[in-house]
Amino acid sequence: MNSKKALIFNIQKFSIHDGPGIRTIVFFKGCPLRCLWCSNPESQKNDIEITWDASKCISCKRCIKTCPQGAIYEENGIKVINKNKCIICKRCTEICPKKAFDTEGEYKTVDEIMSEVLKDMDFYEESGGGVTLSGGEVLYQADFAIELLKELNKYGIHRAAETTGFTSHDIFKKFIENVDLLLFDMKHYDPQKHKQGTGVDNALIIENMKTAVDRGKEIIIRIPVIPNFNDSLEDAEKFSTLLNKIGIKKVNLLPFHQFGQKKYKLLQREYEMEDVPQLHTEDLADYKKVFINNGFDCKI
Repeated sequence: MNSKKALIFNIQKFSIHDGPGIRTIVFFKGCPLRCLWCSNPESQKNDIEITWDASKCISCKRCIKTCPQGAIYEENGIKVINKNKCIICKRCTEICPKKAFDTEGEYKTVDEIMSEVLKDMDFYEESGGGVTLSGGEVLYQADFAIELLKELNKYGIHRAAETTGFTSHDIFKKFIENVDLLLFDMKHYDPQKHKQGTGVDNALIIENMKTAVDRGKEIIIRIPVIPNFNDSLEDAEKFSTLLNKIGIKKVNLLPFHQFGQKKYKLLQREYEMEDVPQLHTEDLADYKKVFINNGFDCKI
């Protein structure tokens, strides 16, 4: 038995977008970056969180009466959760008759995750699929992730990881020894712009990217294309120049979308990109051509 635990916020089955074949995606909770456009804000904090859905609330106030910490109060018809008082006792989730309250994040062991993963072995084998570790940032809980990757390897399951690469060199080197494919997020080529959009610069990320290349890992770069941040043709050229120097030739472009907008409201957080229009595949046609003309295998 393996009793080591990690905070997981979702296990998604039958994915076809996060590595080859049919895959199971294990989402790790906690991330050192704070990307302004993050579509999974529930993944950022390395804590269990309480959410509240206004559309389900019938204003019965049972949550307020039940909370032992007095962490819930009502303001202009909205239930406000005082995060400093809340101890995640989950009584509000249990007492709410319409399930307006819920939690994000659950501690799971390697064995518990493997139990879910192994249910779909036939699909992995038939499609050439496997398991992808994502987040949040999987490297935020690297020790557990390495244990899980080693367990997956015992069953011959293909192992992919989506990562920002933002961790120490030592942790990164140990981690990639156990990964077959790296889906490497790249937010910006410029250190200062990177820090403006994510809260950290990209020096450590670039160094770890070079390390992965030196170790001969299979790498696909994923660039979230964000309006007024990295969406110009000049940006595409500079991404291409840097990636050619590093030695990576596969790029996936991810058009900015608003799929995660509601999650900010559930978490009672401000979303700074609320009024920014979405991008679509056709919007990135010229952007993609820049990569193609610079010798990249580029997909949207």
